[in-house]
Amino acid sequence: MMTTLLVRYRSALYGFLLIVVLSSLSYAIAGLPWIRHLSLSPMIVGIVVGMIYANTLKFKVPASWREGIVFCSKKVLRVGIVFYGFRLTFQNVMAVGWNAMLIDVIVVIGTLLIGVGIGRLLKMDRETALMTSIGSSICGAAAVLGAESVVKCAPYKTAIAVSTVVLFGTLSMFLYPLCYRMGLYDLEPMQMAVYSGATLHEVAHVVGAGEAMGASIAESAVIVKMIRVMMLAPVLLVLGFLFKQDVSQAEQTKTSTTRPKVAIPWFAFGFLGIIIFNSLVTLPSNAIAGINTLDTLMLTMAMTALGSETSVEQFKKAGGYPFLLAGLLYVWLLFGGYFLALYLL
Repeated sequence: MMTTLLVRYRSALYGFLLIVVLSSLSYAIAGLPWIRHLSLSPMIVGIVVGMIYANTLKFKVPASWREGIVFCSKKVLRVGIVFYGFRLTFQNVMAVGWNAMLIDVIVVIGTLLIGVGIGRLLKMDRETALMTSIGSSICGAAAVLGAESVVKCAPYKTAIAVSTVVLFGTLSMFLYPLCYRMGLYDLEPMQMAVYSGATLHEVAHVVGAGEAMGASIAESAVIVKMIRVMMLAPVLLVLGFLFKQDVSQAEQTKTSTTRPKVAIPWFAFGFLGIIIFNSLVTLPSNAIAGINTLDTLMLTMAMTALGSETSVEQFKKAGGYPFLLAGLLYVWLLFGGYFLALYLL
């Protein structure tokens, strides 16, 4: 029995180290000048690297290594989401004003409701529609990763949701500055900052678009974006009460009067706790930078692990509906966010 355990843990360790290697490669690729110019984060690169591995080298790797890979996509992911709170403080939130916060709330709730509603009209499965909507509404890949731990959907559905974030978020990053310079947006700099922060998908997209429009716009846009990131915690808590922990518990309710347990995402409380700590305690800037670098690496590991479970065939199976849904949500963000910024600021 001891020998069996040693073999099992050794295989899991090999799987873990494989993800470490692939994530390190993703981190290095993300640091290339032309990749940085596109504002593609290591997390986004990680899921692409993972998918390349899944469709090429995976067939040559022992199946026993999968336990270590799953550990990265579950446990490492949760720790990464908690540490993500070190990027946020309540002081930054208060700096942009109540109207900007209201716009964020409307955008997040509106996008989720519209997305789930359109998903039903398109007869999409609930998980894919929800994950796609979360990617558009809150903070892109990080939000999708956080929701994956609660929804517990198939890895390929997470990969599809992230793919929609990459497509439409990158498009916006170039479109917003272009339209702003051409005078197509009748918005003041602060309005444009709120509009960008409230509607762009990834934090990296906000930084890229903001810098292209001016440093003052970039700074306020990132703060508005971080307010949306904070909304990840309450959204995860709500999802925890909507989704059962697993299928077996759902089956148990058919034959038992025992109330099923709900999947409470305890890491969401950790995420909030870190934000509170970061708001009350000022850590040295180099310490925060180190924590954020480690956190990005952990989230990149989680994203790479999820990508390694995603094949081209699974994308074909999902069809074009997730991208249609993301496209419709994109239209809502473009026009809905614009009018919110125009009339509420």
